[in-house]
Amino acid sequence: MKITKENIFSKGKIRKVNPNYFTGPVVAREISKIKSPEHRVYHVTFKNGARTKLHHHQGGQTLIVTKGLGNLVYYTRAGKGRSKFKIKKAKEIKLKLGDVAYISAKKLHTHGSINKNQTFSHIAINSSPIKNQEPKTVWFESDFKNKVLKKL
Repeated sequence: MKITKENIFSKGKIRKVNPNYFTGPVVAREISKIKSPEHRVYHVTFKNGARTKLHHHQGGQTLIVTKGLGNLVYYTRAGKGRSKFKIKKAKEIKLKLGDVAYISAKKLHTHGSINKNQTFSHIAINSSPIKNQEPKTVWFESDFKNKVLKKL
């Protein structure tokens, strides 16, 4: 049996992020050398008030806050469109150092920094509901208020 150890604050491999999925500068570092086909683990840093765009995961996601202040915002979906539909903010949760949040599969949400002058970071653990399949995320362009404009 091989046991590996890592520190989340070390300079791990930076994962290239798609800038279309965020509202500002974000750095994601892979922190797990254990390559499970059903899980991905990242240490994500949001700078200058950056946040994710609206999205959902095919499996659940766990966030563990490691720095700063942030929030997690849940949305409900209205209408049956696949790429254009109405949304409504359902719940906002403030996140601070040490908080752990679980986001259920297929739940529309955003998360990130709430302070333009402070960095916010968390560990993100993404899980796939299908054995031996990489976790999937579905991204949307929205106005963060009442409508989704397109699927990204």
